[in-house]
Amino acid sequence: MEALAARLSHLDPDVEGVIRVVMFYDTLMRRRVDLPALARASAGLAECVTGIRLHSTGRTIRMAPDGREAAPASVPASSTTAVTLDDEEIGTVWLEREGEPGALDDAVLDRLAIAVATVVERYGPARTTMADPALVELVISAGDDAASNRALRLLGFPADAPIRVVAVRSGIPLEKIGSLICQGRPVKAASLTGLGIILATAVDPARFPEDVRAGIGEAGCPHRSWQDARTALRFTTARRPVIHYGDLGALALLARIPEEDARANADVVAITKLAADPEDLRTLDAYCEAGSVRQAADSLHLHHSSVARRLTQIGKSLAIDLTAPLGLTRARLALTAWRLLGE
Repeated sequence: MEALAARLSHLDPDVEGVIRVVMFYDTLMRRRVDLPALARASAGLAECVTGIRLHSTGRTIRMAPDGREAAPASVPASSTTAVTLDDEEIGTVWLEREGEPGALDDAVLDRLAIAVATVVERYGPARTTMADPALVELVISAGDDAASNRALRLLGFPADAPIRVVAVRSGIPLEKIGSLICQGRPVKAASLTGLGIILATAVDPARFPEDVRAGIGEAGCPHRSWQDARTALRFTTARRPVIHYGDLGALALLARIPEEDARANADVVAITKLAADPEDLRTLDAYCEAGSVRQAADSLHLHHSSVARRLTQIGKSLAIDLTAPLGLTRARLALTAWRLLGE
């Protein structure tokens, strides 16, 4: 290789440099270095800050030529190259050089991108959305933070990232849901305890597909977030298929009421009887959601006078004055408590 470089350098002054770059990275890969070592060595070779970012984890590594982590960027990336694996872009590498790019910058980034892909393939976490259910169960289990953190690292999440858990009930594949609601962000999913579980650092509630019921937990402790997500899922309805636990506020307290107490409540008993007529139940649900007869009629595509008459009869059967603020509050709470019973 050295002799070939010497001969070719007479024809093209850059050839020897390119070949030396190739040899440099070949040596690094034989030593089986990790991503920080790759970034550190590349920064020393290029004599400027070098960066690596993986899309699957959101992890960014920036190293300075002195071998230390680089200070916050003061100049934009001067050269950038995508990292691809199996024809899929999995990350980006770049150089932060002041002034014009160097003659060998493209060669450095090309070999660095190949080296990063090799390291990810060899040592990195699986890039697929679906994960080992046992690892996911470790993440959301209570009592062993060390085991939960190890499982998160094995799943590819950054050590300091707050995790948000989503509880899902749907016939749509979890990997499809995960890729939709967590585009460009770390996400893992598995089926457990009869529910779909999605782990993510950020979730876009507006991107859930239709026919999906989902409860979104608060970011932070995965175990607590899982409990919150399951609670929020219980409050979902056809009208509100996706609910963030934080949006429940005091309503979340209803989930803590013992089942026998809820079933014995007079208003809940009345709702149970009313539910025998799906049209009455649908009318009451629309009214409780809208808070007005006209808006309920619009959502039901009926004339408001028809809805008003039906609500009058429903109010009598419930023994609740639905036109009074207190009566509407009672109906809403009773309807919610009835749903939480899984009726």
